[in-house]
Amino acid sequence: MPLRPPVAAAAAVAVVLVIAPATAFASAAGDPPAPGHRNVIVLTGYWPPSNEMLRPFSANPELNPDGWIGANWENRGFDVHAYFPEFADPDCTSCGRGFGDLEVDYQDTSADFWPIMDGHEPVAIVTFSRTNAPLTWEVEQNTFNADSWVNDYAFPFQPTPSPPDGSVPADFLRTSTLPMQGIVDAVNGSGLGLDAFICVSQSAGSFLSGFIAYHGLWYQSIHASPADPARCVAAGHVHVGRLIPWNVAHEATKVTLREVIDHVVGIVGAGPADVDVDGTVGFGDLVSVLGAWGGCPAPPAACPDDVDGSGTVDLDDVLAVLAAWGATP
Repeated sequence: MPLRPPVAAAAAVAVVLVIAPATAFASAAGDPPAPGHRNVIVLTGYWPPSNEMLRPFSANPELNPDGWIGANWENRGFDVHAYFPEFADPDCTSCGRGFGDLEVDYQDTSADFWPIMDGHEPVAIVTFSRTNAPLTWEVEQNTFNADSWVNDYAFPFQPTPSPPDGSVPADFLRTSTLPMQGIVDAVNGSGLGLDAFICVSQSAGSFLSGFIAYHGLWYQSIHASPADPARCVAAGHVHVGRLIPWNVAHEATKVTLREVIDHVVGIVGAGPADVDVDGTVGFGDLVSVLGAWGGCPAPPAACPDDVDGSGTVDLDDVLAVLAAWGATP
């Protein structure tokens, strides 16, 4: 299992958006997660518009006084949470380190990243930052475990350690596990006037954008096993055009989220009660639960009909299926 660094106190650099469903869920037949797993998608970003476009998904009332919109977002069975830095000039071009939940600093990024992920246990992670191109939605294919980075704003200026991931060699390549083409097609077809594309020839960058992007894929590799209670099935980075209006960038974020959620559901099912993983909670799930009545087999054997993760398939699981009847992604 890849190792991760110890957590130090501080704040991180990016916007972090997290999507998390309420309880356990089942995966594809023969490939189930452990009982009790929650779906979580984490999106991170840095400078505007990548922070402002996520503000409605912040559950912090000081950052989002208009109210959190992420609870069971669009009735898809996922909660969405956002974390982001603030800047003295909300429309800044040369923004500096920033302040708040996440700061543009290598040490702070690592120190905040791991507790955020451990708290939400994301099933997918999407990191966002800004690109100099005006109206693009650039989905990055490549991130590297680099040993040399562009200096940040405060001593020691470089990541410590560098490269950050000691479990693999320097310059180790991790590639996006997001539904990249689906995101590009959906954004280009949304009528938002953006130029979405997959960048295959370069990387997510050698400054904080690439750093947080690598962290997302690093976390996903640690928690890739279907048996992991904190299973993570997708991660990657999107560079957001610097001239995209905040409201348009927010709409493009929602388009991206829908694609990511559909991708996740295709791997792990529509939710805890979708035990037959057909995308809908219905008669087949009820029959499956009734057919598996009784105690679950000993781990690591799967028990997908144990909807509530109690270790026993019983009346509570039947009630959970009935309560979720008709649910779809």
